[in-house]
Amino acid sequence: MTKKISLFANLKSDFASGLVVFLVALPLCLGIAMASGAPLFSGIISGIIGGIVVGYLSQSHISVSGPAAGLTAIILTAITDLGAFDIFLTAVFIAGLIQLGLGFLKAGSISNYFPTNVIEGMLAGIGIIIILKQLPHAFGYDANFEGDQAFIQNDGNNSISSLFAIFNHIHLGAVIITLISFVILIAWDKVPFLQKLKLIPGALIAVIAGIVVNEIFVSTGSPLAIGKEHLVSLPIPTSFDEFKAIIVTPNFAGITNPQVWVVALTIAIVASIETLLCIEAADRMDVQKRYTNTNVELKAQGIGNIVSSLLGGLPMTSVVVRSSANNNAGAKSKMSAIIHGVLLLISVLAIPMILNKIPLATLATILILVGYKLAKPATFIHFWEKGKYQFVPFVATLVFVVATDLLKGVAIGIVISVIFVLRGNLKRAYSFKKEEYEDGDVIHIDLAQEVSFLNKAAIKLTLNSIPENSKVIINAQDTVYIAHDILDLIKEFKETRAVDENIKVKLKGFKKAYELENTPDLNNHVSIEHYYDVAKRMMVKKENSQENF
Repeated sequence: MTKKISLFANLKSDFASGLVVFLVALPLCLGIAMASGAPLFSGIISGIIGGIVVGYLSQSHISVSGPAAGLTAIILTAITDLGAFDIFLTAVFIAGLIQLGLGFLKAGSISNYFPTNVIEGMLAGIGIIIILKQLPHAFGYDANFEGDQAFIQNDGNNSISSLFAIFNHIHLGAVIITLISFVILIAWDKVPFLQKLKLIPGALIAVIAGIVVNEIFVSTGSPLAIGKEHLVSLPIPTSFDEFKAIIVTPNFAGITNPQVWVVALTIAIVASIETLLCIEAADRMDVQKRYTNTNVELKAQGIGNIVSSLLGGLPMTSVVVRSSANNNAGAKSKMSAIIHGVLLLISVLAIPMILNKIPLATLATILILVGYKLAKPATFIHFWEKGKYQFVPFVATLVFVVATDLLKGVAIGIVISVIFVLRGNLKRAYSFKKEEYEDGDVIHIDLAQEVSFLNKAAIKLTLNSIPENSKVIINAQDTVYIAHDILDLIKEFKETRAVDENIKVKLKGFKKAYELENTPDLNNHVSIEHYYDVAKRMMVKKENSQENF
């Protein structure tokens, strides 16, 4: 159940976290737009709408929406195939309508079937991706765009090989700014007297410090000065006409193009699944354990994409990177996401020159710490201690999220989880116990609550392994459902093999609907148990009497 909290109830903490998310989101919006082959400002528009519109309509207190790296390949291909950005915006508009419809059809309930270990594996995988992708920026190697999550990069390297390429492109000025930023961010959380300044986020201080240090390098003519290729690059309109030209509207003439509908459906499905995954992840990160209505979230995303398309923005989803940065910065409500959207709007209108002085190395430092918190060692230890049925799907999801992409990694993780569940159910279909008595052993087979056809092979193997002249009790008292295949197997065993091999079978607790008749007690079995219990009680009584004496 989602707890209702006033938007202004935690304004101090929400403003601080919104400011941090704004600093993280700005280069990501630009980088994703660049990678998508779209106008740079379309990424900013999407971030603004994702913050203000979706932030207001959503019931999630932690998640932040905006342009997503997972859609870059789809957008790039779609713009190329459709031939124009304005026709592509028509597809985004239709995708928003489809998402809105999915919300009314309550398709968001699919998120209830995402296993916890898979969601945690996805988060840890994204954490590792963030670290791998931001380390080059921290050393001043900015060959790849901000926000990229693909293992294979545009420059021909991959996430691992690009780390070795760093050594040939180290920028000492960027390294110094990275180290200063690390010291500020860590000290801000650890040093007691700095913790009193929590209203001012450490990320903002790190950004200001990065700008000041680089400006000193520039003004002194130092070779440590960072060039604009290593800084945030926000397009600056110099006139009203240039600003007006930024706003591109959909060309609805393309609505009759079947390819537009294919792109729209693709965006709607991928964006919806990514959103549902990220909402589940955000709910798990929320320290107050509030739950989001995912059907409302799909409606909010649909409206957000409709508005974004009308203003020339990219399609959006809920994004784990921004959501986790929001959570780590101490967000208490969705006001934080709204504030980040407002700050994006104000900054691009009022202070674009200042924003373009922010070193990418500082932003990389902020994101590396976010990535570490997502993939901290304690998470691995937690799932290791839970056993292989939890640990293997967790690690598999993590590995494939890093090596492929978010959707493929999660899909593989879910498949492995299902396989492990089935395997576990095969083993837990019944319990097997052997009791030893002087006149022969008694084998107990207690069936579980549900015994499906998947358990047939295991039960068949057990029945076949029962030796001749045995006594068997098959107990169905706790069962709710037994598949006909299993009932037939038990019936055949009792009526055929048991008779041929002198195996005495007692059926116990079988319901009338199972069409298997419960049998009376086995010969001598009850009397043996009875005498055993009597003898045991007599021994206890004798011991007590000796103690009293």
